[in-house]
Amino acid sequence: MNETVNIRELNEKIQMESSFVEMINIEMNKVIVGQKHLSESLLIGMLSNGHILLEGVPGLAKTLAITTLAKTIDAKFSRVQFTPDLLPADLVGTLVYSQKTEKFTVRQGPIFANFVLADEINRSPAKVQSALLEAMQERQVTIGDTTYRLPEPFLVMATQNPIEQEGTYPLPEAQVDRFMLKVVVTYPDKEEEMKIIRRNISEPPATPQPVVSPEQIVRAREVVRQVYMDEKIERYIVDIVFATRFPADYGLKNTVPLIAYGASPRAGISLATAAKAYAFVKRRGYVIPEDVRAMCHDVLRHRIGLSYEAEAENVTSVDIITSILNAVDVP
Repeated sequence: MNETVNIRELNEKIQMESSFVEMINIEMNKVIVGQKHLSESLLIGMLSNGHILLEGVPGLAKTLAITTLAKTIDAKFSRVQFTPDLLPADLVGTLVYSQKTEKFTVRQGPIFANFVLADEINRSPAKVQSALLEAMQERQVTIGDTTYRLPEPFLVMATQNPIEQEGTYPLPEAQVDRFMLKVVVTYPDKEEEMKIIRRNISEPPATPQPVVSPEQIVRAREVVRQVYMDEKIERYIVDIVFATRFPADYGLKNTVPLIAYGASPRAGISLATAAKAYAFVKRRGYVIPEDVRAMCHDVLRHRIGLSYEAEAENVTSVDIITSILNAVDVP
């Protein structure tokens, strides 16, 4: 009985704390047509304190969606266009010598912002990617002898183009694992495409207004952590992650030769946190199996290594995740 009362109280608290979600959606819809999944994923990443990797062909509003979200929050935003000649110092900052004072001063780079857009991250070499990913993991940057904490909230949203391979440096699997979500952005349907054309040729571009403060985002993250998750849901998440490592134990013998390596423990943490954030966005104080299933593809698609056999048979990580979700018992 006590637990029921607590969940009821939690529901009321989340109803109150999550009211800004609708305000952000309204502002984003002024600029973005369709792409509901993209907008929702950006929100979930922000509320989960997790970074997001967006993949899609050019022109699908990846950069626009990220920029629009940043504008709805009264926070510092910086955009870095990754290029082959970019240096780590261009990203994190460097020491600059002043002849007047005869001292070195720190010039902070664009990484010192609440929202960092790493546009076309796979266009820069490994040393720049490593500098960014270290900041993502440690939430700090060392320049010279001093370590500087990054501001809160801190969120990296990176984009990459999957069709161009020339002049790109694909992210290694260990680095991709630092991203909580990998979202594949798809084409709009005919109705949405018509709205996009109409809006762009007849109306002046809409400007989203800031509706949330960084302090509200930090507070909302604390509330997301309080969302109730039953032990059965926790076991369900563990079963899904283990099914990527030992598929034969879950009746998926045919999948064994297709997987080179399964998801890391970071995947389980990310899936649990993302499911809680998804429940928060849906204004619920508890996680249900559908929340886990809704986030599963975005959390796991970049964490399952495919074998040569899978690539030869044109089997994708999404196919494997779908078969795992069909095989693992839902609580």
